[in-house]
Amino acid sequence: MEQLRRGDWLVATIALAQADELVTRLHYAAGGANTATFRHGLFRREDYPMIVAGAAWWIPPTRNAATATFPEGEWQRVLALSRFVLEPAVPKNGATFLLARSTRLIEQSGHWDCLVTYADEWQGHTGTIYRAAGWEYVGLTKPERVYVRDGVMVARKAGPTTRTHAEMLALGAECVGSFAKHKFRKVIRIRQAQA
Repeated sequence: MEQLRRGDWLVATIALAQADELVTRLHYAAGGANTATFRHGLFRREDYPMIVAGAAWWIPPTRNAATATFPEGEWQRVLALSRFVLEPAVPKNGATFLLARSTRLIEQSGHWDCLVTYADEWQGHTGTIYRAAGWEYVGLTKPERVYVRDGVMVARKAGPTTRTHAEMLALGAECVGSFAKHKFRKVIRIRQAQA
């Protein structure tokens, strides 16, 4: 497969609808949150801004996840890569290119101190792109049940609540097992405590 030539590609902010279309079509969860802090799209320069070839979708994690990820800093300054997708035709180093450029745009905002993401064992993911990008591997999460309905993953989280096993079954979802995720973080900065 061809290598991505940096001069031919760019990463820019995209609309939530653009990110959602890609994620719905290409991600095993077939959807994402109804909001995003950042949405970055990968484009061939010649296709910009019409044809998006990949998306990085960032949202704040839960307080517990943020605190566990970044105990040395403020939990409110942690941001999670919630969805990450690429069109199959994107050159093989396109994932690291999109991740690096997206991360740089977040760093330039000056607000976020730590980024976190997960590689899902259920999907056979091990976090190769995060390792290649120099993210810190922080271990495996506790295994959690995974539910599927009509071949699509169904989230247990629904707004502020987490559905029980019985509620998931009542939705018509099937539990396909319990799986851990590989967790990675990138510390951007550690701020000095205010006196």
